[in-house]
Amino acid sequence: MSCIGVVDTTFARVDMGAVAIDELKSLLPHTAVRRLTVPGIKNTVWGALKLIKEGCDAVIVLGWVGPTPVDKYSYLATSIGLMHLQIETGVLVLDVTVHEEEGGGDDKKLKEIALDRTRKHVWNLVQMLRGGLEQYAGKGVRQGYPHAGEII
Repeated sequence: MSCIGVVDTTFARVDMGAVAIDELKSLLPHTAVRRLTVPGIKNTVWGALKLIKEGCDAVIVLGWVGPTPVDKYSYLATSIGLMHLQIETGVLVLDVTVHEEEGGGDDKKLKEIALDRTRKHVWNLVQMLRGGLEQYAGKGVRQGYPHAGEII
């Protein structure tokens, strides 16, 4: 892999982009990482496309969604846009999203969710590019929370 793109937002309350870059550099030390920060989640599709056009082999998109219905609709539109971008370009675009209400009003918990989800999804992205996640299928693997484990 020659380049991995990282798109994040100024709307986020945690610098997930910096965390993703640190994790990528740890897991793929010889791969270039390009970061593009956009204002909000609706701009992430544009950011991902820009990085793909600049030669990135995959893009991880780090979004933060507010608690209102308008925020949820914006995320839905963005998610569909990111899926469409993958279809049109054939490039992996991994959507990593934190929803504000996940912390239950506890900012410390919300930050922990965001950091855990970012790190685990960077690992997922690397595994997908290296060959896949088949050995983890049905294992209850979670991002943002402890793994649930498989039902035996």
